[in-house]
Amino acid sequence: MPLLEVRDVEKRFGGLQALAGVSLTVEAGEIVGLIGPNGAGKTTLFHLVSGFLAPDRGTVRLAGEPTAGLRPHALCQRGLARTFQIVKPFQALTVLENVRVGALVRASRYAEATARAREVAAFVGLGAKADQPARTLTLAERKRLELARALATEPRLLLLDEVMAGLNPTETGQVLELCRRINARGVAILLIEHVMRAVMTLSHRVVVLSQGRLIAEGAPAAVAGDRRVIEAYLGEEYVDQA
Repeated sequence: MPLLEVRDVEKRFGGLQALAGVSLTVEAGEIVGLIGPNGAGKTTLFHLVSGFLAPDRGTVRLAGEPTAGLRPHALCQRGLARTFQIVKPFQALTVLENVRVGALVRASRYAEATARAREVAAFVGLGAKADQPARTLTLAERKRLELARALATEPRLLLLDEVMAGLNPTETGQVLELCRRINARGVAILLIEHVMRAVMTLSHRVVVLSQGRLIAEGAPAAVAGDRRVIEAYLGEEYVDQA
């Protein structure tokens, strides 16, 4: 049984068909890359999976159970967490206090949540800055904080929305390694990413959306060589450089 199963979902915003019959799965412990041009429907799909939107048609199941009617906090309690492309920490709170907000989803005691938050902050490389205000962090550090807040909820499935956007090559490589370490802990990952070399290196499978429809799915190398994907998204330049 897949950890996540999306079956024939559709979503329309007025006259815009954002998703049209999209299906995908994520197995326990798997990393799946979700790619496609801007406006392809990737973020809309994330919103449907994480409970921020309801599909007009189709079903979403988490660990075999339908998610219909469940709000984001309820899905979080069932083991699904997500990050956002535009990171918005609580600026006046410290790094530790930000992460503790996530830890309180599971922890029954304040001290337990604090200990969990310190462990997660150290895991993502922010242990030395745990007591600093979030507003003092660099973009790369804020991205790590966004990851830490999600990880503190102890997810089984983590949705990452362009966690490498805006980072330089060194920072991107560090986040790649962090994602591998997260996955090694048994957390499945579904990620939206435009840094192609990163997503192709990290993912076990890649799913491609274009104009709200799934146009390709498979191993990274196979998807990168798919003519439909090259024409809709990657372009010949990527093929020449690969």
